[in-house]
Amino acid sequence: MHQTPLTAAHRRAGAKLVDFAGWEMPLHYGSQLEEHHAVRRDAGMFDTSHMLAVDLAARGDDARDLLRYALANDVAKLREPGRALYSCMLREDGGVLDDLIVYFLGDGRFRAIVNAATAGKDLAWLEKLRAERAPAVSLAPRRDLAIIAVQGPNARAKCWAALPETRAASEPLAPFCAADAAGLFIARTGYTGEDGFELLVPAARAEAAWNALAAASVRPCGLGARDTLRLEAGMNLYGQDMDETVTPLESGLAWTVDLAGPRDFVGKSALVAAGKPARAFLGLVALERSGVLRPHQAVRTEHGVGEITSGTFSPTMQRSIALARLPAGVALGETVRADVRGKPLAARAVKPPFVRHGKVLVRADE
Repeated sequence: MHQTPLTAAHRRAGAKLVDFAGWEMPLHYGSQLEEHHAVRRDAGMFDTSHMLAVDLAARGDDARDLLRYALANDVAKLREPGRALYSCMLREDGGVLDDLIVYFLGDGRFRAIVNAATAGKDLAWLEKLRAERAPAVSLAPRRDLAIIAVQGPNARAKCWAALPETRAASEPLAPFCAADAAGLFIARTGYTGEDGFELLVPAARAEAAWNALAAASVRPCGLGARDTLRLEAGMNLYGQDMDETVTPLESGLAWTVDLAGPRDFVGKSALVAAGKPARAFLGLVALERSGVLRPHQAVRTEHGVGEITSGTFSPTMQRSIALARLPAGVALGETVRADVRGKPLAARAVKPPFVRHGKVLVRADE
């Protein structure tokens, strides 16, 4: 398995390490539940160095034009250095190759953060598009950078306590913006539904930054808590909630697809030709406590059968929740039934997110 610059630190901390997309990653450090609550109530940190930063650069607008064709969302929106955009990268048939965040760095330079499991595929796809459309653009995978996500209501304050040299550049940042700060790239983004930063740190400095954050009482957290937090926040997981077999329009991501403008992009013609999707992407909140909603469970509705893509027991809500791909006729508030170990479990269709900034946004009895 691949290891991150922080693997040795995880071992010393007693983390349970597992294989995740070919990387040796911490699942938890003893209590997934306590790690989840630490992020919702205080501050936690995650090693996300298995993900890959890819830098694109060229003189003029070549890199921007390449990304405008490669991504479903339009990077023309990124005019000020540091601004970020979430988008899907699609196949010609509209299937999702990956979801990613791209940052405009200024002077014809961009940085994309792609998922670990798709990094090789993404690089090959971007290289193909580059060779066909913009050979002057350089592509540079940045495995020399570690990534640490610091998340929670107290995350920014504790980050500044641990790394005071970063405060001047990062304190003014609005959400979905980034800046260079004392040799680090700091973005006010995350995957938990809480405030915080994602830090791109030179690999040689990663362990020192991790230890400084721990000394500032930022709790180390593993993939287990990261998954329950992102699901509560209604955020998709690539390979589960979307993949090459579905479009972003069937995955609750229509807001990231720019179909209205004249710009062409990979997959646009297929999405336009397909028309309105036959399936909708909704949240489910269990009305009963006799089982837990899990991926791949069938969901029976008055309009046909759907399927849960992500499901878990929500530590914040103390109730089972899920994301599901359901027949388009299912309405918000409608009661459906999931097949849980051969028995029907009643659930209500809701609009995600379930929890954001520590607050429960949907309830089973509403």
